[in-house]
Amino acid sequence: MLKDPKIAPRLIVFSDLDGTLLDHESYSWDPARPALDQMRTLGLPLVLASSKTAPEMAALRADIGFKDVPAIVENGAGVLEPGDEAAQDKSVHTAILTALADLDPDLRRCFTGFSDWTTQELAQHTGLPFDQAKSAAARQFSEPGLWQGTPEQRTAFETNLAQNGIFARQGGRYLTLSMGATKADRMAEIVARFDPKPVTMALGDAPNDVEMIRAADHGVVVMNAHGPGLPVLDGEATGRITRTREPGPKGWNTAVLDRIAQLYTERG
Repeated sequence: MLKDPKIAPRLIVFSDLDGTLLDHESYSWDPARPALDQMRTLGLPLVLASSKTAPEMAALRADIGFKDVPAIVENGAGVLEPGDEAAQDKSVHTAILTALADLDPDLRRCFTGFSDWTTQELAQHTGLPFDQAKSAAARQFSEPGLWQGTPEQRTAFETNLAQNGIFARQGGRYLTLSMGATKADRMAEIVARFDPKPVTMALGDAPNDVEMIRAADHGVVVMNAHGPGLPVLDGEATGRITRTREPGPKGWNTAVLDRIAQLYTERG
């Protein structure tokens, strides 16, 4: 779908996964099948954008049916190109772990990252099957984890890491450490491959999706019944950014079908 940059699709959909396209509890995307089927029929690319690793994303995008589309991995820290399974360079992840090890022990104990758990422990914490948990542990660009300290400790934690060029972003479940690139940065890179620029749509449910939602022509905040949700965003008053009435893939399905219907009605 994105192999020929000379042919721009009418719409490109960028989507978060957990709590957005994937159900928060079951990780199922089945309720979104009608919209996904219509996207494939119309040749509309779906760019998955998640904190998940390249091996996780490669399997998911193939399962969903968009293996020929790039995927944004590890919260924007990298891009998985069509046909690729994973990159080999893990120097960025190694630098993040080194910076964590150099922190004051009192601050370090407040953060438990994926690399602190065995694969079995990671499977238990995430609810993933063992094989999928093994893929989730194959970090290249970032380190997700759980924060258990005070707000004051978190400020000190983030300030110390920033001195090494490492930044923390809160997702739906995890605090993710990376070198600072966002999903919105990668979205812009992918859209720039086309001339003319296609209409963009972005869906997400967590703070680390906000830039991507704001940057899209049409942003969608997907209801998350398991978190505090997102505050009102610029663009909601004009309808450029909307919110779903149903959580996860059910809300996703309705929002995407509505956007496709509107786009094809407007342009014929």
